Amino acid sequence: MNVDSAAISEIDYDADRTKLLIRFANGERYVYVGVPGEVCRAFVEADSRGRFFQSQIRDRYPFNRLDAQPPT
Repeated sequence: MNVDSAAISEIDYDADRTKLLIRFANGERYVYVGVPGEVCRAFVEADSRGRFFQSQIRDRYPFNRLDAQPPT
């Protein structure tokens, strides 16, 4: 889902695999593993998704960087 954020352009979640896919405004894509559904819901609903990412996701879950794609 596309989101209105200066730092993050897209958030997708695979509930079966508890994987959170984030596309940043610069086109970089990362997948975070083991993210609970409630964390993803709070992320989508956060007033500042960038701040939420920094405090609740970054450095808390294992991740992999995916091939970068330019923002659309």
